Amino acid sequence: MDKLVNVIKGIVIGIAVLVPGVSGGTMAIILGLYDDIIHSISSFFSDIRKNALFLMTVGIGGAIGLLGFSRIMGYLLSNFRYPMIYLFIGIIIGGIPVLYKKAETGAKKATDWIFLAIGFIIVLVMAFFNVTVVNLANSTGILRFVFLFVAGIIIAVALILPGISTSFMLLAIGLYDTFIEAINSVKLDLLIPIGLGVIFGVISTTRVLENSMNRKPRQTYLLILGFVVGSIIEVFPGLPEGFYTLMTIGKTGFTSDVIMKTVEAAASVAALILGYILIRFMNKKFGDV
Repeated sequence: MDKLVNVIKGIVIGIAVLVPGVSGGTMAIILGLYDDIIHSISSFFSDIRKNALFLMTVGIGGAIGLLGFSRIMGYLLSNFRYPMIYLFIGIIIGGIPVLYKKAETGAKKATDWIFLAIGFIIVLVMAFFNVTVVNLANSTGILRFVFLFVAGIIIAVALILPGISTSFMLLAIGLYDTFIEAINSVKLDLLIPIGLGVIFGVISTTRVLENSMNRKPRQTYLLILGFVVGSIIEVFPGLPEGFYTLMTIGKTGFTSDVIMKTVEAAASVAALILGYILIRFMNKKFGDV
């Protein structure tokens, strides 16, 4: 039963990875898997059978989430952009109490809040510093392989570090569309070097992060909390047109366009609330805090 639950949690994490602004690492914390994932990777050889089985069940779920929902997620974001993004914002907000509770561990100092500010600022800087390097991904030979391998390492850091959206990092390096297309079309010439980079990045960063969480848990989680709060601003799409349309209803009347925009606005608010309730329920049902 535990293995099935881990597969389901992995699916949710895999879906989260597809969404710009939503962190797979944060989702893992909310679902109570994060510490176990980090420990299983960093101390893999201490109990190979147990750690391999755990990572395999979560990994299978993650692969199902990525491969099975990439087309669906693309369709929903294209056709129901505002409700979907507001759903994700609700999910992010719902995860904040989880992170805050974890940040309350360890010795407390007033200066610890500086780490929250640092995390917040880092995400905002990343949002404004969007470098497009798609041409490197479309090049050939060793240059392309090296670039995709390095991109995989960047993705791994985003996977491991909660609050940093993997899809947002892909957008920042100009690879989001390429990555989604590679998954949908199973382009192994793109997926293999990226995958190798992800494996290398995960192995090389997990022990560092685990040490930080063990030695400075409060500062580490406040930094992560800053990442998460900043990601809300990064992913926020603005208000749906329906909010502005309602202000001019006296001039325009209830046309079909006005009704559609009003429905979209109402659906966005409902999706925000649903996302918050859903993630709080999942944490209480399956999480550890």
